[in-house]
Amino acid sequence: MNGPRQRRRERGREINGIVLLDKPQGLSSNHALQRVKRLFDARKAGHTGSLDPLATGLLPVCFGSATRISGLLLDADKVYEVTARLGQRTRTGDAEGELIAEREVPPLVEADIEAVLARFRGEVDQIPPMHSALKHQGQRLYELARQGVEVERAPRRIVFHRIVLLQHDAQSLSLFVHCSKGAYIRTLIEDIGEALGCGAHVTALRRTGVGAWMPSGPGAEPPMLTLERLEALREEGLEALDRVILATDCALTGYPSVVLDADSAHYIRHGHPVFVPKAPPQGWFRLYGPDDLFLGMGEVLDDGRVAPRRLLNAA
Repeated sequence: MNGPRQRRRERGREINGIVLLDKPQGLSSNHALQRVKRLFDARKAGHTGSLDPLATGLLPVCFGSATRISGLLLDADKVYEVTARLGQRTRTGDAEGELIAEREVPPLVEADIEAVLARFRGEVDQIPPMHSALKHQGQRLYELARQGVEVERAPRRIVFHRIVLLQHDAQSLSLFVHCSKGAYIRTLIEDIGEALGCGAHVTALRRTGVGAWMPSGPGAEPPMLTLERLEALREEGLEALDRVILATDCALTGYPSVVLDADSAHYIRHGHPVFVPKAPPQGWFRLYGPDDLFLGMGEVLDDGRVAPRRLLNAA
């Protein structure tokens, strides 16, 4: 039955791949996603991890079948550059929140700050902030926070691979942060501020790396496209926009690859596990057919067979 609901679901072009959006400040990740989706006239699109409205930077947008691997990007490491205001705490941990405490900033030399940063490098337990999208009994924490309700949150084990001091003065500091999934940079800054004895909140936050798109170091960024650039390309036509769409498997270069022969590819594409010579002994990996077509992700089972996971090109 072809009712209105089905017709709405099929509206837009069937396109596949990824665009690296440079999200502007002041726009939510979902609003940015919807603008990109409309520009490309895409039938299906999703992003790979929210950025606060205050934050800017890398927001990979997945189209079509690429949305099936968005969860892998959610689980990937992230890189940020963040600036903090010392001596002030806000209700939300950033510059958009109400000022709730103000303290004098003690005289700080670089060695003092480095000694504090050393405490946060490596594995740490981090308590998620109330102003976050996590749920408690079906409600978002930020919704409860707006009602003045605070609930107990379980700590999360986070890994901060690198925390590099970029700049500091009497009232601020800037950091380069490479972290595991699930890290809250606002919470990191609040915790560092407390460890420095003065409190702190985020005044500027930019994401410069996600998964396969990692910067070489502070000040470096992967190539991203602003909304203004995408709008200019749309003026040239959809063909111009399509040229900036990246292949889905470029997001997965950190995973090993396995090339299947025609018979194995046939069974995998029909959802059946197969034995593959020289397959990785464990974990997930990229699967390609004999024609180098990216099929999706695979995983080795306990019996040594390769099972399909997140197929993009099924039968």
